[in-house]
Amino acid sequence: MRQKAVASGVKFRPHVKTHKTAEIARMQHGGALGPITVSTLAEAEFFADAGFLDITYAVPIPPEKIDRAAALARKIDALNLLIDSEPALRALEEHGGVFDVFLKVDCGYHRAGVDPNAPQSVRLALAIAHSPSIHFQGLLTHAGHSYNARSVDEIRRVAAEETSALTRFRAKLAKEGLGEILRSVGSTPTASVVDRFEDVDEVRPGNYIFYDAFQATIGSCTRADCAVSVLTTVVGSYPERRQAIVDAGALALSKDLGPDHIDPKFGYGLVCDLNLRPLPMRLVALSQEHGKLEAAAPPPVGTQLRIVPNHSCLTAAMYDVYHVVEHGNVVEQWRPVRGW
Repeated sequence: MRQKAVASGVKFRPHVKTHKTAEIARMQHGGALGPITVSTLAEAEFFADAGFLDITYAVPIPPEKIDRAAALARKIDALNLLIDSEPALRALEEHGGVFDVFLKVDCGYHRAGVDPNAPQSVRLALAIAHSPSIHFQGLLTHAGHSYNARSVDEIRRVAAEETSALTRFRAKLAKEGLGEILRSVGSTPTASVVDRFEDVDEVRPGNYIFYDAFQATIGSCTRADCAVSVLTTVVGSYPERRQAIVDAGALALSKDLGPDHIDPKFGYGLVCDLNLRPLPMRLVALSQEHGKLEAAAPPPVGTQLRIVPNHSCLTAAMYDVYHVVEHGNVVEQWRPVRGW
C-alpha cells in the first residue's frame, strides 16, 4: 500500500486504529516514523510518545477534548483535527489556540461530514479557512459505503465517488479563493482495488494491514491475505445435534455480522484449522464467552481452531497482547494501546 502511494505521488498516512501498536505503524512506513491517522486521543498520545509527530485525529473533535488535544499539539509537529459543523468551529475558536483542521466531507457513506453539494458546506469551509484560530488543512472523507459492495467493480465505483466528491467540492472552494487545498481519502476496500491513487493528495487506509473475512468476501483481498486469527478450543461437542461450543464468544470476536449482505448465513467469523485452512463449519451464535459451531461432524472436545474474524479492527481491540507468529512459531508479543 505504501509503495502504491509513493508510485502515485500521494502522501501516505495510514490509519493505525486497526492494530494500535508502534511496531506495526513503523512497518507501515517501511521502518520509518511517518504520518499516521488515529481514532482516539489515547492513540494519538501513545504514538506521539513512540516518536510519531504528524498525526490526524480522524473523528470530529468533541468540545470537551479540545484542551487535551491542544496539549498534545504543543508537543508534536502537527495534530490535525476534524470538524463538520459551525458549533465545532466555535468551540475551537473559543478555546483561544490555533489548530490544524480538516473539514469532514460526506462522499456517500452518510455517517458524518458535510454535503459537498450544499451551499452551506461552502460557507462553513470559508468560515474555517478565514478563522484566525484555524490553519485549514483541507478536505477529508471516508468511503465507508464501500463495505456494502458485492464485487470489485462496485468497490471501484465507490472509489470514483470518493475522489470525485472531494475534487468537485474543492473546485467550488477554488472559485471562492481557497486554492489547491489538500484532499484526503481513506477506505481499505477502495485503496485495495485501485491500481493507482488519482485525483487525491493523501490516502489513509487502515484495515488493509490485517484484512479480515469481510474484506476477503467483498473482494478487497484474498483469504490468504488475512493476518489475524483468534485461537480457540472446543469445550463442548454434540454430534447428535451437529453442534459444538468453543471458548471464544462476543468478547473474543465481537458480534460484527460481517458480509451478511452477500451471505446472510455467513456467521461470526471464518472457522479454520491451525494452519488457517477453512473448515466445513459455521460459527452461528455468540454469547459473552461461548461460540456455537454448526458442523456435520463436530470436532471433539479439546480440538483447537483458529477463527479469522469478520472485522479485524473490532476483534483486535479486545486484546491486550498480540502473539506474533512466524513459520508456526510465536516470535514476539506486541502490546496495543487501549482506551480513549
